[in-house]
Amino acid sequence: MDLLQRFGQYLDRPGFPWKKLIIGFQIFQYAFEGFLSLRQYKILQQPKPPKTLEGEIKQETFDKSQAYGRAKAQFGFVSGLYSQLQNFATIYYDVLPKLWDLTGIWLYRYSPKGFTGEITHTLIFFFTYNLITTTINLPVSYYSTFVLEAKFGFNKSTVTLWVTDLFKGQALGIALGAPLLSAFLAIIQKTGNSFFYYLFLFGIAVQLFAITIYPIAILPLFNKLSPLEEGALKTGVEGLAKRLEFPLNNLFVIDGSKRSAHSNAYFYGLPWKKHIVIYDTLIEKSETEEVVAVLSHELGHWSLSHTTKLFGIAQIHMFYIFALFSAFINNRSLYRSFGFHKQFPIIIGFILFSEALAPMDTVVKLLMNILSRKFEFEADEFAVRLGYSTELAKSLIKLQIQNLSTMDADWMYASYHFSHPILPERLGALGWSSREKKADPRTADDDKSSVATGREL
Repeated sequence: MDLLQRFGQYLDRPGFPWKKLIIGFQIFQYAFEGFLSLRQYKILQQPKPPKTLEGEIKQETFDKSQAYGRAKAQFGFVSGLYSQLQNFATIYYDVLPKLWDLTGIWLYRYSPKGFTGEITHTLIFFFTYNLITTTINLPVSYYSTFVLEAKFGFNKSTVTLWVTDLFKGQALGIALGAPLLSAFLAIIQKTGNSFFYYLFLFGIAVQLFAITIYPIAILPLFNKLSPLEEGALKTGVEGLAKRLEFPLNNLFVIDGSKRSAHSNAYFYGLPWKKHIVIYDTLIEKSETEEVVAVLSHELGHWSLSHTTKLFGIAQIHMFYIFALFSAFINNRSLYRSFGFHKQFPIIIGFILFSEALAPMDTVVKLLMNILSRKFEFEADEFAVRLGYSTELAKSLIKLQIQNLSTMDADWMYASYHFSHPILPERLGALGWSSREKKADPRTADDDKSSVATGREL
């Protein structure tokens, strides 16, 4: 703790150019990511699929996938610039201190006595700021959903549903965010310089609470979960779970088609009580054995302790963030660089600290993507050992076609952005050959240009 305090004192230097450094990194990051996107854009202009996929993907489907990739890239260039301009304007025009002062005036004029402290002020500031940024970004969200995604057949939502989800999200953010943010601030106020230990324990408790409450109280607000009907699929999944000693408690189908043609499957729950959720679109587009193969990959993550390892890494990362924040929380030079000369709110300190930490978080993101891709290969290998090599390969190809996912990628772009290996790499690791497809008449109708979005397996 003394080391952290000394480090904090070392960083708190009058006149230190925090604002210039943070703006400089933001510009560098935007330029670097733009450079990577340009490299990837060249890949998206290629006229032929990778050799591994030549026998699997029709030219028409590949062309549509490339067009979709280019459209997303072009949208990414524009939306990224829009976001960058927002960040720059927020910093350059001292939006944060001005909004803090304005919400302080509201608090003084309209709040009853007893509700004028920093916690109440922070809640008003935070939700006002969130409302402003959400409103500013509505055009981007609308275009993404109702223009870009609709153009390629992805969007199944309506404007009414989109608006309803927006209001539900805001209401949920207030209902859950207010007590959590209040507790976050209260812990820091009451526990002194050792607050990061208590914040760490609080963070773990919140995660466990979220795991428990999300499927019960939050998910039903947006989607409907129904028990999987009796049949070959349910028998196959239950047999797989029993074979792996997976503590399966419930097996659900989710109405993902309500909003889009997403194809996905996942599991959640506490270590001793797990639930599997399968998207209705995955069931509709896949053979029974292919769905079971997808789940063999997902349960491979569980069996190989990938989820436990990632959870552990997340806790280490959280502790590191809170501990380092304790060295910044009293950094007056950081506050003053951004226009806070008389008041030094905790939430502002955390926001500015997060901006200062961005370079390190970029490195963490890169390392986590490398680890994630390694885990994906291992989960694929696990499915192969269970005897699902062919079925998993076929399912991956179908999902690639349905999702119009990127067929190839620039190595630098993929290393920085992708948490999953691209399809040619996975098929190569699975030992898949197009001869297998030609020998199996069941795959004759698989190459359909039905579309979906969502996380790749």
